Amino acid sequence: MPRQESKFLEYIDQRAIARLGGSPMLSQFPMEGSVSGHHKSNHKGSSVEFAEYREYTPGEDPKRMDWRVLARTDKYFLKEFEAETNLRSYHLLDSSASMNFGKPKTKHEFAKKLICTLSYAYLQQGDAVGLSLLFRNQNEEIPARRNPSQLQDIIYTLGHAKARGKNQLIDRLHEFTESVKSRAQFIIYSDFLEEPKSISDVIHHMRDRKHEVVLFHIMDRQEIEFIFDRPTRFIDLEGGSSLLTEPSIIRDEYLKQMKSHLEEIKKICAETQSSHYEIVTDSPVDEALKEFSFERTQI
Repeated sequence: MPRQESKFLEYIDQRAIARLGGSPMLSQFPMEGSVSGHHKSNHKGSSVEFAEYREYTPGEDPKRMDWRVLARTDKYFLKEFEAETNLRSYHLLDSSASMNFGKPKTKHEFAKKLICTLSYAYLQQGDAVGLSLLFRNQNEEIPARRNPSQLQDIIYTLGHAKARGKNQLIDRLHEFTESVKSRAQFIIYSDFLEEPKSISDVIHHMRDRKHEVVLFHIMDRQEIEFIFDRPTRFIDLEGGSSLLTEPSIIRDEYLKQMKSHLEEIKKICAETQSSHYEIVTDSPVDEALKEFSFERTQI
């Protein structure tokens, strides 16, 4: 197989694909695609799902005229319908060094499986998929496309991607938002070790541009439960500094701060009509995607 992407095909979780059962995953908001598809468009069409009435203008197609409204009101009105379009789904992967933490897989490796599995599903339903690896000083990007070779490009790129360097996630996300001119879906994969205010600012930026925002908040179980029972040296994966301490001394305060951080991010997402999913690296991929896929197939 070209470029040896076959060795990375394990990134596509077959159980998660089977669970979808061919049901399309839909966007929460109207999209702006280039071809017809499953998702509501922000433009009006002449078929699909009823949206509203509009007063008739001479010369327009009378086939969409509602004769029952005419009989009641003696006025001419046309039925407007929601058009359907395809989706452009951008998968944005935090590739800073903190994503190298985790067992049995690092947060970065686990995110790759989520991205490839969802990319496969979206491409199968005719949507366009793009990828951006968010590094300290740059983004490595694959533009959103819906052609058959797109999945191979994504798998190959992720297969060779390494998490490295200090975190500048928020700056990279602001830059990416500015670069996408039409409505799209942004799925962000990160541990979100950022100040809630900064996370709020960038999500508001995305939503102000009418993008759908999805956060996959990926954490290792040790980060959530602080499972350490002996003196441990904690190392900053991005800065290199370390701290040797007795975990029992800091456990309660750590768990308190972690709970507060998660609640703040959930609150931000609720206020902005964005989606937030907590993902633990020791979860099966199909279970990790269960809530997301269920919600998207019920829209």
